[in-house]
Amino acid sequence: MKGTSLILFFCYFSCFLVLKSQANQGDALQRLFDAKYKQKSDIDIGFYGEVELVEKDIVLPQGGLKEKDKIEKLPGQPSVNFTQYGGYVTVDADHGRAFYYYFVEAEKDKESKPLLLWLNGGPGCSSLAYGAMEEHGPFRVRSDGKTLFRNRFSWNKVANVLFVESPAGVGFSYSNTTSDYNLSGDKMTARDNYAFLVNWLERYPEYKSRDFFISGESYAGHYVPQLAHTILQHNKAAKNTINLKGIIIGNAVINDETDQVGMYDYFWTHALLSDESIYNIHNYCNLTSDAPANPRCASAANEVNRNIGPIDIYSIYAPICIWSNLTDKPRKDPITKFDPCSEYFVYAYMNTPAVQEALHANVTRLNYTWESCSVILNAWADSPNTIIPLLQEFIKNKIRVWVFSGDTDGRVPVTSTRYSLNKMNLPIKSRFRPWYNKEEVGGYTIDYEGLTFATVRGAGHMVPSYQPSRALSLITHFLEGTPLH
Repeated sequence: MKGTSLILFFCYFSCFLVLKSQANQGDALQRLFDAKYKQKSDIDIGFYGEVELVEKDIVLPQGGLKEKDKIEKLPGQPSVNFTQYGGYVTVDADHGRAFYYYFVEAEKDKESKPLLLWLNGGPGCSSLAYGAMEEHGPFRVRSDGKTLFRNRFSWNKVANVLFVESPAGVGFSYSNTTSDYNLSGDKMTARDNYAFLVNWLERYPEYKSRDFFISGESYAGHYVPQLAHTILQHNKAAKNTINLKGIIIGNAVINDETDQVGMYDYFWTHALLSDESIYNIHNYCNLTSDAPANPRCASAANEVNRNIGPIDIYSIYAPICIWSNLTDKPRKDPITKFDPCSEYFVYAYMNTPAVQEALHANVTRLNYTWESCSVILNAWADSPNTIIPLLQEFIKNKIRVWVFSGDTDGRVPVTSTRYSLNKMNLPIKSRFRPWYNKEEVGGYTIDYEGLTFATVRGAGHMVPSYQPSRALSLITHFLEGTPLH
Protein backbone atom coordinates (compact mmCIF):
# COMPACT_ATOMS: atom_id res chain seq x y z
CA MET A 1 0.00 0.00 0.00
CA LYS A 2 2.97 2.34 0.29
CA GLY A 3 2.67 3.67 -3.24
CA THR A 4 0.27 6.50 -2.47
CA SER A 5 1.54 10.05 -2.64
CA LEU A 6 1.03 12.66 0.04
CA ILE A 7 2.09 15.37 -2.39
CA LEU A 8 -1.28 15.49 -4.13
CA PHE A 9 -3.02 16.45 -0.92
CA PHE A 10 -0.55 18.53 1.04
CA CYS A 11 -1.71 21.84 -0.42
CA TYR A 12 -1.11 24.06 2.55
CA PHE A 13 2.38 24.55 1.12
CA SER A 14 0.96 25.28 -2.39
CA CYS A 15 0.90 22.47 -4.92
CA PHE A 16 1.91 23.85 -8.28
CA LEU A 17 4.92 23.72 -10.52
CA VAL A 18 5.76 27.34 -11.14
CA LEU A 19 7.98 29.03 -8.56
CA LYS A 20 6.01 32.24 -8.15
CA SER A 21 4.87 34.56 -5.34
CA GLN A 22 6.78 32.86 -2.57
CA ALA A 23 6.11 34.19 0.90
CA ASN A 24 9.41 32.90 2.24
CA GLN A 25 12.15 30.30 1.93
CA GLY A 26 10.04 27.46 3.27
CA ASP A 27 7.14 28.10 0.90
CA ALA A 28 9.51 28.19 -2.07
CA LEU A 29 11.09 24.97 -0.90
CA GLN A 30 7.77 23.12 -0.73
CA ARG A 31 6.81 24.33 -4.19
CA LEU A 32 10.02 22.92 -5.57
CA PHE A 33 9.53 19.63 -3.77
CA ASP A 34 5.99 19.30 -5.10
CA ALA A 35 7.26 20.01 -8.61
CA LYS A 36 10.13 17.51 -8.36
CA TYR A 37 7.91 14.56 -7.49
CA LYS A 38 4.99 15.41 -9.71
CA GLN A 39 4.15 12.94 -12.47
CA LYS A 40 6.16 13.65 -15.65
CA SER A 41 8.20 16.33 -13.90
CA ASP A 42 10.83 18.05 -16.05
CA ILE A 43 13.15 18.61 -13.07
CA ASP A 44 16.31 16.51 -13.16
CA ILE A 45 16.75 14.93 -9.71
CA GLY A 46 19.84 12.87 -10.54
CA PHE A 47 23.09 13.50 -8.71
CA TYR A 48 25.98 15.01 -10.63
CA GLY A 49 29.62 14.91 -9.64
CA GLU A 50 31.70 16.55 -12.34
CA VAL A 51 31.34 20.24 -13.14
CA GLU A 52 32.10 22.13 -16.32
CA LEU A 53 35.29 24.05 -15.62
CA VAL A 54 35.01 27.79 -16.07
CA GLU A 55 37.59 29.25 -18.41
CA LYS A 56 39.99 31.98 -17.35
CA ASP A 57 38.31 34.62 -19.51
CA ILE A 58 35.30 34.60 -17.21
CA VAL A 59 37.29 36.91 -14.93
CA LEU A 60 36.48 40.42 -16.08
CA PRO A 61 38.36 43.69 -15.39
CA GLN A 62 37.51 44.95 -11.88
CA GLY A 63 39.73 48.01 -11.59
CA GLY A 64 38.19 50.89 -9.62
CA LEU A 65 34.92 49.08 -8.93
CA LYS A 66 35.61 48.42 -5.26
CA GLU A 67 35.88 52.13 -4.54
CA LYS A 68 32.65 52.81 -6.44
CA ASP A 69 30.87 50.12 -4.41
CA LYS A 70 31.68 51.64 -1.02
CA ILE A 71 28.51 52.54 0.88
CA GLU A 72 28.91 55.81 2.72
CA LYS A 73 25.81 55.40 4.88
CA LEU A 74 22.43 53.74 4.54
CA PRO A 75 19.26 55.79 5.16
CA GLY A 76 18.26 55.61 8.82
CA GLN A 77 21.50 53.90 9.76
CA PRO A 78 23.20 54.42 13.13
CA SER A 79 26.93 55.14 13.25
CA VAL A 80 29.21 52.14 12.74
CA ASN A 81 32.91 51.34 13.04
CA PHE A 82 33.24 49.13 9.94
CA THR A 83 33.18 49.56 6.17
CA GLN A 84 30.37 48.27 3.97
CA TYR A 85 30.07 47.81 0.24
CA GLY A 86 27.33 46.99 -2.25
CA GLY A 87 27.12 46.58 -5.99
CA TYR A 88 26.99 44.26 -8.96
CA VAL A 89 29.31 41.57 -10.26
CA THR A 90 28.78 40.30 -13.81
CA VAL A 91 28.62 36.50 -13.95
CA ASP A 92 27.83 36.14 -17.66
CA ALA A 93 28.79 39.02 -19.92
CA ASP A 94 27.17 37.54 -23.03
CA HIS A 95 23.77 37.27 -21.37
CA GLY A 96 24.14 40.42 -19.28
CA ARG A 97 23.66 38.44 -16.08
CA ALA A 98 24.78 40.12 -12.85
CA PHE A 99 24.52 39.34 -9.13
CA TYR A 100 23.99 41.92 -6.43
CA TYR A 101 26.16 41.65 -3.31
CA TYR A 102 26.36 43.34 0.08
CA PHE A 103 29.63 43.09 1.98
CA VAL A 104 30.43 44.12 5.55
CA GLU A 105 33.97 44.03 6.77
CA ALA A 106 34.76 42.91 10.29
CA GLU A 107 34.36 45.41 13.11
CA LYS A 108 37.93 44.77 14.29
CA ASP A 109 41.05 43.22 12.77
CA LYS A 110 39.52 42.86 9.33
CA GLU A 111 42.97 42.11 7.89
CA SER A 112 43.26 38.87 9.86
CA LYS A 113 39.67 37.67 10.02
CA PRO A 114 38.32 35.12 7.52
CA LEU A 115 35.96 35.73 4.62
CA LEU A 116 32.50 34.19 5.16
CA LEU A 117 29.98 33.92 2.32
CA TRP A 118 26.31 33.56 3.27
CA LEU A 119 23.67 32.14 0.91
CA ASN A 120 19.94 31.89 1.52
CA GLY A 121 17.75 29.23 -0.02
CA GLY A 122 14.30 29.03 -1.49
CA PRO A 123 15.21 28.35 -4.21
CA GLY A 124 14.79 31.96 -5.22
CA CYS A 125 15.15 33.80 -1.91
CA SER A 126 17.41 36.70 -1.06
CA SER A 127 20.38 36.66 1.29
CA LEU A 128 20.01 40.44 1.55
CA ALA A 129 16.43 40.00 2.79
CA TYR A 130 17.05 37.21 5.26
CA GLY A 131 20.72 36.78 6.12
CA ALA A 132 21.67 40.45 6.08
CA MET A 133 18.52 42.19 7.30
CA GLU A 134 16.68 39.60 9.43
CA GLU A 135 19.36 37.27 10.72
CA HIS A 136 23.04 38.03 11.35
CA GLY A 137 23.82 41.20 9.41
CA PRO A 138 24.87 44.38 11.22
CA PHE A 139 21.40 45.96 11.09
CA ARG A 140 17.71 45.18 11.50
CA VAL A 141 14.89 47.26 10.01
CA ARG A 142 12.53 48.94 12.47
CA SER A 143 8.75 48.79 12.20
CA ASP A 144 8.57 52.16 10.38
CA GLY A 145 10.35 50.62 7.38
CA LYS A 146 12.68 53.62 7.33
CA THR A 147 15.21 53.28 10.11
CA LEU A 148 17.76 50.67 11.15
CA PHE A 149 19.10 49.53 14.49
CA ARG A 150 22.30 47.69 15.31
CA ASN A 151 22.49 43.95 15.73
CA ARG A 152 24.98 43.47 18.53
CA PHE A 153 25.25 39.80 17.58
CA SER A 154 26.23 40.45 13.96
CA TRP A 155 28.59 37.89 12.47
CA ASN A 156 30.94 40.63 11.27
CA LYS A 157 32.24 40.61 14.83
CA VAL A 158 34.14 37.45 13.89
CA ALA A 159 34.40 37.56 10.08
CA ASN A 160 34.23 39.67 6.95
CA VAL A 161 30.76 38.70 5.74
CA LEU A 162 29.61 38.61 2.12
CA PHE A 163 25.95 38.28 1.10
CA VAL A 164 24.93 37.58 -2.51
CA GLU A 165 21.51 37.42 -4.13
CA SER A 166 21.45 34.41 -6.44
CA PRO A 167 20.44 33.18 -8.94
CA ALA A 168 19.60 35.97 -11.38
CA GLY A 169 16.03 37.08 -10.80
CA VAL A 170 16.42 37.07 -7.01
CA GLY A 171 16.28 40.42 -5.28
CA PHE A 172 18.31 43.00 -7.21
CA SER A 173 20.19 40.40 -9.27
CA TYR A 174 19.11 40.31 -12.90
CA SER A 175 19.72 39.11 -16.44
CA ASN A 176 19.33 41.10 -19.63
CA THR A 177 18.37 37.79 -21.26
CA THR A 178 14.96 37.12 -19.76
CA SER A 179 14.93 33.51 -20.96
CA ASP A 180 17.55 32.88 -18.24
CA TYR A 181 14.72 33.04 -15.71
CA ASN A 182 13.28 29.86 -17.28
CA LEU A 183 16.62 28.02 -17.11
CA SER A 184 17.58 28.43 -13.47
CA GLY A 185 18.53 25.35 -11.50
CA ASP A 186 21.17 23.99 -9.16
CA LYS A 187 23.87 23.60 -11.83
CA MET A 188 23.42 27.08 -13.25
CA THR A 189 23.35 28.58 -9.75
CA ALA A 190 26.57 26.82 -8.74
CA ARG A 191 28.30 27.90 -11.93
CA ASP A 192 27.16 31.51 -11.55
CA ASN A 193 28.01 31.61 -7.84
CA TYR A 194 31.52 30.49 -8.74
CA ALA A 195 31.80 33.10 -11.49
CA PHE A 196 30.60 35.70 -9.00
CA LEU A 197 33.18 34.64 -6.45
CA VAL A 198 36.24 34.66 -8.70
CA ASN A 199 35.29 38.07 -10.06
CA TRP A 200 34.53 39.44 -6.60
CA LEU A 201 37.96 38.28 -5.40
CA GLU A 202 39.50 40.06 -8.36
CA ARG A 203 37.73 43.21 -7.19
CA TYR A 204 38.87 42.61 -3.61
CA PRO A 205 42.32 41.02 -4.14
CA GLU A 206 43.26 41.39 -0.48
CA TYR A 207 40.88 38.48 0.23
CA LYS A 208 42.28 36.08 -2.39
CA SER A 209 44.49 34.22 0.06
CA ARG A 210 42.23 34.65 3.08
CA ASP A 211 40.67 31.62 4.78
CA PHE A 212 37.30 31.22 3.06
CA PHE A 213 34.14 29.65 4.46
CA ILE A 214 30.67 29.18 2.94
CA SER A 215 27.49 29.24 5.02
CA GLY A 216 23.76 29.14 4.42
CA GLU A 217 20.39 27.72 5.38
CA SER A 218 17.36 25.92 3.98
CA TYR A 219 17.79 25.20 0.24
CA ALA A 220 21.31 26.57 0.57
CA GLY A 221 21.84 23.02 1.83
CA HIS A 222 22.21 22.53 -1.94
CA TYR A 223 23.82 25.86 -2.90
CA VAL A 224 26.61 25.75 -0.32
CA PRO A 225 27.89 22.20 -1.00
CA GLN A 226 27.51 22.65 -4.77
CA LEU A 227 29.58 25.84 -4.73
CA ALA A 228 32.18 24.19 -2.50
CA HIS A 229 32.28 21.22 -4.88
CA THR A 230 32.77 23.59 -7.83
CA ILE A 231 35.62 25.33 -6.02
CA LEU A 232 37.34 22.02 -5.28
CA GLN A 233 37.04 20.93 -8.91
CA HIS A 234 38.62 24.18 -10.11
CA ASN A 235 41.29 24.12 -7.42
CA LYS A 236 42.33 20.64 -8.57
CA ALA A 237 42.60 21.94 -12.12
CA ALA A 238 44.70 24.87 -10.83
CA LYS A 239 42.18 27.40 -12.06
CA ASN A 240 41.51 30.44 -9.83
CA THR A 241 42.53 28.67 -6.62
CA ILE A 242 40.33 29.65 -3.65
CA ASN A 243 41.40 28.96 -0.07
CA LEU A 244 38.28 27.02 0.93
CA LYS A 245 38.45 25.87 4.56
CA GLY A 246 34.93 24.81 5.47
CA ILE A 247 31.17 24.88 5.02
CA ILE A 248 28.32 25.22 7.51
CA ILE A 249 24.63 24.68 6.67
CA GLY A 250 21.59 25.19 8.86
CA ASN A 251 18.13 23.55 8.75
CA ALA A 252 19.35 22.39 5.41
CA VAL A 253 17.83 20.37 2.61
CA ILE A 254 20.14 17.35 2.42
CA ASN A 255 18.29 14.21 1.34
CA ASP A 256 14.73 14.38 0.04
CA GLU A 257 13.34 11.14 1.39
CA THR A 258 14.63 11.50 4.95
CA ASP A 259 13.90 15.22 4.94
CA GLN A 260 10.23 14.51 4.24
CA VAL A 261 9.88 11.60 6.68
CA GLY A 262 11.59 13.67 9.35
CA MET A 263 9.19 16.56 8.84
CA TYR A 264 6.09 14.45 9.50
CA ASP A 265 7.72 12.66 12.42
CA TYR A 266 8.54 16.07 13.87
CA PHE A 267 4.89 17.10 13.56
CA TRP A 268 3.85 13.99 15.46
CA THR A 269 6.51 14.20 18.20
CA HIS A 270 5.57 17.86 18.76
CA ALA A 271 1.84 17.15 19.15
CA LEU A 272 0.83 18.58 15.78
CA LEU A 273 -0.39 15.31 14.32
CA SER A 274 -2.51 12.43 15.62
CA ASP A 275 -1.34 8.86 16.11
CA GLU A 276 -3.70 7.70 13.39
CA SER A 277 -2.37 10.21 10.85
CA ILE A 278 1.31 9.46 11.42
CA TYR A 279 0.50 5.76 11.06
CA ASN A 280 -1.29 6.44 7.79
CA ILE A 281 1.58 8.57 6.49
CA HIS A 282 4.11 5.86 7.29
CA ASN A 283 2.02 3.08 5.81
CA TYR A 284 -0.11 4.57 3.03
CA CYS A 285 1.86 7.52 1.64
CA ASN A 286 4.91 7.61 -0.60
CA LEU A 287 6.63 10.91 0.17
CA THR A 288 8.82 11.02 -2.93
CA SER A 289 6.48 10.00 -5.73
CA ASP A 290 3.16 11.00 -7.25
CA ALA A 291 1.08 7.83 -7.00
CA PRO A 292 -2.71 7.37 -7.21
CA ALA A 293 -4.82 8.65 -4.34
CA ASN A 294 -5.54 6.64 -1.19
CA PRO A 295 -8.23 7.72 1.31
CA ARG A 296 -6.02 7.15 4.36
CA CYS A 297 -3.21 9.22 2.92
CA ALA A 298 -5.68 11.94 1.98
CA SER A 299 -7.13 11.96 5.49
CA ALA A 300 -3.69 12.37 7.02
CA ALA A 301 -2.85 15.20 4.63
CA ASN A 302 -6.08 17.00 5.45
CA GLU A 303 -5.21 16.83 9.14
CA VAL A 304 -1.75 18.25 8.44
CA ASN A 305 -3.36 21.15 6.58
CA ARG A 306 -5.78 21.91 9.42
CA ASN A 307 -3.25 21.66 12.21
CA ILE A 308 -0.25 23.37 10.65
CA GLY A 309 -2.06 26.17 8.83
CA PRO A 310 -2.74 28.46 11.82
CA ILE A 311 0.84 28.43 13.20
CA ASP A 312 4.27 29.50 11.99
CA ILE A 313 5.69 26.23 10.73
CA TYR A 314 9.17 27.78 10.56
CA SER A 315 9.20 28.34 14.33
CA ILE A 316 6.33 26.38 15.81
CA TYR A 317 6.21 28.14 19.20
CA ALA A 318 6.73 31.68 17.89
CA PRO A 319 3.94 34.26 17.43
CA ILE A 320 2.66 34.90 13.92
CA CYS A 321 2.47 38.28 12.19
CA ILE A 322 -0.96 39.72 13.00
CA TRP A 323 -0.44 43.38 12.11
CA SER A 324 1.90 43.85 9.14
CA ASN A 325 1.33 47.58 8.60
CA LEU A 326 4.24 49.94 9.14
CA THR A 327 4.15 52.19 12.18
CA ASP A 328 4.68 55.95 12.19
CA LYS A 329 6.81 55.66 15.30
CA PRO A 330 9.21 52.70 15.22
CA ARG A 331 8.88 50.14 17.95
CA LYS A 332 11.97 49.52 20.01
CA ASP A 333 11.93 45.76 20.29
CA PRO A 334 15.18 44.24 21.56
CA ILE A 335 17.35 42.29 19.14
CA THR A 336 16.60 39.17 21.17
CA LYS A 337 12.88 39.44 20.40
CA PHE A 338 12.37 38.71 16.72
CA ASP A 339 9.39 40.52 15.20
CA PRO A 340 7.36 38.07 13.06
CA CYS A 341 6.41 40.98 10.77
CA SER A 342 10.04 41.85 10.00
CA GLU A 343 9.73 40.75 6.38
CA TYR A 344 7.25 43.56 5.72
CA PHE A 345 9.59 46.14 7.24
CA VAL A 346 12.48 44.91 5.10
CA TYR A 347 10.29 44.96 1.97
CA ALA A 348 9.38 48.61 2.57
CA TYR A 349 12.97 49.59 3.27
CA MET A 350 14.46 47.84 0.23
CA ASN A 351 11.92 49.38 -2.14
CA THR A 352 12.74 52.90 -1.01
CA PRO A 353 14.58 54.76 -3.83
CA ALA A 354 17.05 56.41 -1.44
CA VAL A 355 17.96 53.02 0.02
CA GLN A 356 18.52 51.51 -3.42
CA GLU A 357 20.70 54.46 -4.38
CA ALA A 358 22.79 54.12 -1.21
CA LEU A 359 23.18 50.37 -1.83
CA HIS A 360 24.14 50.96 -5.50
CA ALA A 361 21.27 48.62 -6.34
CA ASN A 362 18.61 48.47 -9.06
CA VAL A 363 20.84 50.41 -11.44
CA THR A 364 18.99 48.98 -14.47
CA ARG A 365 15.59 50.06 -13.08
CA LEU A 366 13.98 46.63 -12.95
CA ASN A 367 10.32 46.52 -14.01
CA TYR A 368 9.30 44.73 -10.81
CA THR A 369 9.67 45.45 -7.11
CA TRP A 370 12.37 43.96 -4.93
CA GLU A 371 11.01 40.88 -3.14
CA SER A 372 12.45 38.69 -0.42
CA CYS A 373 11.71 35.69 -2.68
CA SER A 374 11.61 35.94 -6.45
CA VAL A 375 8.35 36.34 -8.37
CA ILE A 376 9.97 35.99 -11.81
CA LEU A 377 11.73 32.62 -11.68
CA ASN A 378 9.39 30.53 -13.79
CA ALA A 379 10.92 27.07 -13.43
CA TRP A 380 13.74 25.06 -11.87
CA ALA A 381 15.73 22.79 -14.15
CA ASP A 382 17.57 20.46 -11.79
CA SER A 383 17.65 19.57 -8.11
CA PRO A 384 19.43 16.39 -6.99
CA ASN A 385 17.49 14.30 -4.49
CA THR A 386 20.54 14.15 -2.22
CA ILE A 387 23.76 16.06 -1.57
CA ILE A 388 25.21 13.44 0.79
CA PRO A 389 27.93 12.47 -1.74
CA LEU A 390 29.19 16.06 -1.63
CA LEU A 391 29.43 16.03 2.15
CA GLN A 392 31.38 12.80 1.88
CA GLU A 393 33.69 14.43 -0.67
CA PHE A 394 34.44 17.30 1.69
CA ILE A 395 35.22 14.96 4.56
CA LYS A 396 37.61 13.07 2.31
CA ASN A 397 39.31 16.34 1.33
CA LYS A 398 39.62 17.54 4.95
CA ILE A 399 37.17 20.42 4.44
CA ARG A 400 35.50 21.40 7.72
CA VAL A 401 31.81 20.43 7.65
CA TRP A 402 29.26 21.59 10.24
CA VAL A 403 25.50 21.09 10.11
CA PHE A 404 23.16 22.83 12.56
CA SER A 405 19.44 22.79 13.31
CA GLY A 406 17.19 25.26 15.05
CA ASP A 407 15.06 22.89 17.10
CA THR A 408 11.71 24.69 16.71
CA ASP A 409 11.72 24.64 12.90
CA GLY A 410 9.03 22.37 11.49
CA ARG A 411 9.87 22.75 7.79
CA VAL A 412 13.37 21.26 7.71
CA PRO A 413 13.40 20.09 11.31
CA VAL A 414 16.08 18.51 13.44
CA THR A 415 14.55 15.06 12.87
CA SER A 416 15.03 15.44 9.11
CA THR A 417 18.65 16.44 9.53
CA ARG A 418 19.42 13.61 11.93
CA TYR A 419 17.78 11.04 9.65
CA SER A 420 19.79 12.39 6.71
CA LEU A 421 23.12 12.43 8.55
CA ASN A 422 22.49 8.94 9.92
CA LYS A 423 22.49 7.64 6.35
CA MET A 424 26.17 8.55 6.18
CA ASN A 425 27.07 6.06 8.95
CA LEU A 426 29.92 8.23 10.22
CA PRO A 427 32.02 7.03 13.17
CA ILE A 428 31.39 9.03 16.35
CA LYS A 429 34.35 11.07 17.56
CA SER A 430 32.81 12.85 20.58
CA ARG A 431 29.55 11.85 22.26
CA PHE A 432 26.23 13.69 22.05
CA ARG A 433 26.28 16.43 24.72
CA PRO A 434 24.94 19.88 25.61
CA TRP A 435 26.86 22.99 24.62
CA TYR A 436 26.62 26.28 26.49
CA ASN A 437 26.26 29.95 25.79
CA LYS A 438 26.19 32.49 28.63
CA GLU A 439 25.89 29.72 31.22
CA GLU A 440 22.76 28.30 29.55
CA VAL A 441 22.37 25.31 27.28
CA GLY A 442 22.71 26.67 23.75
CA GLY A 443 21.82 23.33 22.21
CA TYR A 444 23.23 19.85 21.78
CA THR A 445 26.07 18.62 19.64
CA ILE A 446 27.87 15.52 18.44
CA ASP A 447 31.19 15.25 16.61
CA TYR A 448 31.55 12.61 13.93
CA GLU A 449 34.73 11.84 12.05
CA GLY A 450 34.85 14.78 9.65
CA LEU A 451 31.51 16.38 10.54
CA THR A 452 29.98 18.24 13.48
CA PHE A 453 26.23 18.40 14.07
CA ALA A 454 24.70 20.89 16.50
CA THR A 455 21.22 21.97 17.51
CA VAL A 456 20.38 25.51 18.57
CA ARG A 457 17.86 25.49 21.39
CA GLY A 458 14.79 27.66 20.90
CA ALA A 459 15.62 28.64 17.32
CA GLY A 460 13.45 28.33 14.24
CA HIS A 461 14.26 27.93 10.54
CA MET A 462 16.28 31.16 10.53
CA VAL A 463 18.44 30.41 13.55
CA PRO A 464 20.13 33.83 14.04
CA SER A 465 16.75 35.59 13.97
CA TYR A 466 15.45 33.71 17.00
CA GLN A 467 18.65 33.02 18.93
CA PRO A 468 21.22 35.63 17.85
CA SER A 469 23.62 35.13 20.76
CA ARG A 470 23.68 31.35 20.39
CA ALA A 471 24.09 31.68 16.63
CA LEU A 472 27.09 33.98 17.09
CA SER A 473 28.66 31.52 19.50
CA LEU A 474 28.06 28.70 17.01
CA ILE A 475 29.65 30.50 14.05
CA THR A 476 32.60 31.61 16.20
CA HIS A 477 33.40 28.02 17.17
CA PHE A 478 32.98 26.91 13.58
CA LEU A 479 35.35 29.54 12.17
CA GLU A 480 37.92 28.86 14.86
CA GLY A 481 37.63 25.11 14.48
CA THR A 482 37.03 24.64 18.18
CA PRO A 483 34.50 22.17 19.62
CA LEU A 484 31.27 23.35 21.18
CA HIS A 485 31.21 22.78 24.92
